Amino acid sequence: MVACIPTFIGAIPASAQKSENPVVVKTEHVYATVDGHELKLDILRPSGEKNPPLLVWVHGGAWRAGSRENPKVAAFAEKGWAIASVDYRLSPVAPFPAQVHDIKAAIRFLRAHAAEHRCSVDEIAIAGASAGGHLAALVGVTNGHAELEGKVGTDLDADSSVQAIVSLYGGSNLESILAQSTPHGLSVRVPALDLLLGAAPDKVPDLARLASPVAHVDSTDPPLLLVHGDQDPQMPINQAHELQGAYEKLGLRCQFKVLHGAAHGGDAFYDAANLALMDAFLRAELKLSNP
Repeated sequence: MVACIPTFIGAIPASAQKSENPVVVKTEHVYATVDGHELKLDILRPSGEKNPPLLVWVHGGAWRAGSRENPKVAAFAEKGWAIASVDYRLSPVAPFPAQVHDIKAAIRFLRAHAAEHRCSVDEIAIAGASAGGHLAALVGVTNGHAELEGKVGTDLDADSSVQAIVSLYGGSNLESILAQSTPHGLSVRVPALDLLLGAAPDKVPDLARLASPVAHVDSTDPPLLLVHGDQDPQMPINQAHELQGAYEKLGLRCQFKVLHGAAHGGDAFYDAANLALMDAFLRAELKLSNP
């Protein structure tokens, strides 16, 4: 570990489904509609908790694919968390910054309807993997950013801020990512970034910078946990080091766990030890008691 610091009580709604795990209740919600496209989120929550802490999960898929279904951190519900796994418009549907606008809208929706969903939203954590890790970090370090807030959804007066971030093998600097990439990484990232940004990063430098978490880090940013494999052929580990460095420069609270021998994703990131690491980090930083 590298330090970078210096129950659902009552009736279940008709939309609720029992998950395969009997201690978890799943509900589906439309949080916004954009150009006729419904954006949904699933809430997985421990069935016996009144107001569990909330973790927003952002899926990966090179910004152009993936699904909110079956979030990789579903086991967090067994640790006493509510998990909101969110849709966002994929890059073939809408280019950046639509993805960030959507995720912030989902957070506003969750806060505005907290009583209905019976989750604690005073402090919200966000986590994601791969492209989702990049988006989670970008949402987390742009609390209150006018250009990235967007006007998606109907809960525009609600707060979209988050109070802790977990980025699993995510990107942080779209201006440097291609120079750091392996040939295999380039084969994935070049077409993905063309879709996301509408052109190569060097052709749209202002947009690439706007989409880069490292460009937004300031002294007000929430605590950050980075987990990255040192053999990642798709998302260079230097992306995590860059975000670590930006946090370290300002003395912000950050932890960086390198998974030696790990590539891009895989079971190693979601085993009992790493889920316990994420749970402990979030509970400590959000000052939550253990379940």
